[in-house]
Amino acid sequence: MSLANTRRKQAGGFQKGQSGNPRGRPMGSRNNATLACEALLEGQAEALTQKAVEMALAGDVTALKLCIERICPVRRDRPVRFNLPAVTSARDAADISAAVMAAVSNGDITLSEASEIGKLIDSYVKAYQVAELDDRTARVEQLSDEELMRIIRKGESTPPRLLTIGPG
Repeated sequence: MSLANTRRKQAGGFQKGQSGNPRGRPMGSRNNATLACEALLEGQAEALTQKAVEMALAGDVTALKLCIERICPVRRDRPVRFNLPAVTSARDAADISAAVMAAVSNGDITLSEASEIGKLIDSYVKAYQVAELDDRTARVEQLSDEELMRIIRKGESTPPRLLTIGPG
């Protein structure tokens, strides 16, 4: 065993972010077993499908289940349609949430769908707030020093004091 291998083992394996096999398996390469199965089934898809249908029609429950799952796969998500108030600001989130609650209570949407819509509302509000903060920051950065001092002095009866932090 070389000294380099001993050091690597003592250090706890490979370095983080560094592959033990940098060239590795090429992206998109396929498993040999998958390739062998595809070669065996090539050209037989129609015959096999027909046989599965015949078995299902003959009463084979497993074949029937297989055919039904292919014809009508389990639905993951469905489009949700209900009236939402117009979304023009983050303040509209309360109205939108009320509309979602009303849709749940009417049975138009499920609780899980309402939860997902709530996440979308929350995401929209956060994005809106970040954009609004960015706009405000840009407006403040465009102000001259004189304008900033006038804003600071506004409402103060005494001139502002300079605050020094640290050694000075």
